[in-house]
Amino acid sequence: MRVAGLIFAMTLAAGGGVAAQGTREEIAAGVAASAARDPAAALRHFQAALARDSTSYDANWRGALALIDIGKATPDKVKSPARDSLYALAEVYAHRAVAANPADAEGHFALANAIGRASLTRSQKERVRDAAVIRREALRAIELNPRHDGAWHVLGRWNAEIMRLSGLTRFLAKSFLGAGVFREASWQAAIDDLEKAVNLNPSRIYHHLDLAEVYVDRERYSEARVQLEAVAGLPLGDPQDEQYKREAADLLRRIAGRGDARDS
Repeated sequence: MRVAGLIFAMTLAAGGGVAAQGTREEIAAGVAASAARDPAAALRHFQAALARDSTSYDANWRGALALIDIGKATPDKVKSPARDSLYALAEVYAHRAVAANPADAEGHFALANAIGRASLTRSQKERVRDAAVIRREALRAIELNPRHDGAWHVLGRWNAEIMRLSGLTRFLAKSFLGAGVFREASWQAAIDDLEKAVNLNPSRIYHHLDLAEVYVDRERYSEARVQLEAVAGLPLGDPQDEQYKREAADLLRRIAGRGDARDS
C-alpha cells in the first residue's frame, strides 16, 4: 500500500509539472505575440495558460493588458458593448493578478489601466465613482516600482481626465459625493506625471501623444509641437501606434501657427 501510495503521489507530481510547463510555454508564446503587436494572438495564449492555471499571476496581468489593447482599437466615444466587455474581463483578470501577487507592480498597473480605460467610455458620474480606485492602484504600482512608465502615464491621464470634467461635476464630486480625492488632481500634476512617463520610456508613442494633448489643453503649443514632432520618428511598438501617429499628425496640423498662452 505504501508503494502504491508513493507511485500515486509521484504521478500527481509529474502531472503537475507537465501542467506547469504547459502554462509557462503558453505565457512565453503570449509574450512573443505581444512583442509582435498581435494582442489577439497573445490573448489566446494567455487564456490557454489560464485554462491550465486560473491563478497564474503572469497570465492574468498580461491577459488583462492584451484585452485592453484589443479594446483600444474601438474609439472611446463610440458605444460598443463588445469593447466594454473586453475591459470588464480585463478588470477581472487584473483583480486576480493583484490577489495572486499584491507585492508586484504589474498587477496594480493592469487594474488601474483596465478601470481607467473603461472609465473613458462612461458618463461623468461613473468617472467620479471610478476615480479613487484608479488613482490608488496607479500609486501602488509606482510605490512598488518607481520607474514604471505605464503607471506614471495612468496617473497623469487620471489628473488630466479629472481636470477635463466640467467644473460643476468636480464641485459636486468634492462637495457632495465624498470624492475628496478630486482635490488631489491638477493640470500641473498631469504634466509632471506624463513628462515622467516620457522620460522613463521615450520610445513609447502614447506617452508623447497624451502629454501633447495636455499641453494643448493648457495652450502650451510650442511644447506640444515638440512632443508631436517626436512621434513621427519613433518605431512602432504598441498595437495602436499607427493610429497614434495619425492622431499626432492631425493634432500637429490643428495647432499649426498657434502661440502659447502667457499664463498656462
